[in-house]
Amino acid sequence: MKTVLLAGGFGTRISEESHLKPKPMIEIGDKPILWHIMKHYSFYGFNDFIICCGYKQYAIKEYFNDYYLHNSDVTFDFRSGNKLKIHSNTTENWNVTLVDTGLETMTGGRLKRVQKYIGNDSFMLTYGDGVADVDLGELHNFHKSHGKIATITTVKPEGRFGVLDINNNQINAFREKGKNDVSPINGGFMVFEPDIFSYLEDDSTILERKPLERLASEGQLMAYTHEGFWYCMDTQRDKLKLEELWVNGQAPWRKW
Repeated sequence: MKTVLLAGGFGTRISEESHLKPKPMIEIGDKPILWHIMKHYSFYGFNDFIICCGYKQYAIKEYFNDYYLHNSDVTFDFRSGNKLKIHSNTTENWNVTLVDTGLETMTGGRLKRVQKYIGNDSFMLTYGDGVADVDLGELHNFHKSHGKIATITTVKPEGRFGVLDINNNQINAFREKGKNDVSPINGGFMVFEPDIFSYLEDDSTILERKPLERLASEGQLMAYTHEGFWYCMDTQRDKLKLEELWVNGQAPWRKW
């Protein structure tokens, strides 16, 4: 089963780094968040990736082209015609297709552009900026069990602001906003049947709008509820939090 990764956006809310590189290439530890997401899928046996590139797409292509250089010890023998010798070869059991899906293309349009690489099989899709400890094997089995066109993983993210408990204008408590204070949202980690492509029109199609709304109205959209860890890297603050978890060996998404 193929996994599609949406990695073409501008990442304007984390512009401290995204002005230099695409958001999915911003590092947690010393690895791009895109790598973390792919390692998560790979842990569950999903190793065939299609990456929808856009903004600064060359940076993603160069990363995979030079993957050995990024992850292995190497010797450059300039005396013998600049030959390259790779030591302690570090590689992955991955097949990676990188597609330039346009600079201004919306999420649904990006997916439509890679249709020819997906074929007529069911496939997974997620965003290139969020990590979680979702059991992708269970997600896949859930999708197969209901026979609908689409499954999205729903999560309840922790709020970013404190909550005030007020009675008759008197503040009785101030507490952190928890998961029980918010409604479920689309956390990514989706599974689709190829029928989804008939819901996508052109580059202006936003997957999360008309296509998913139509699927919901037709009873073709199912929710896989995830109660565990989920975090989206929207801002530099988010990046630093994920970095801290990773460096301290407390990253819940690390299963490999």
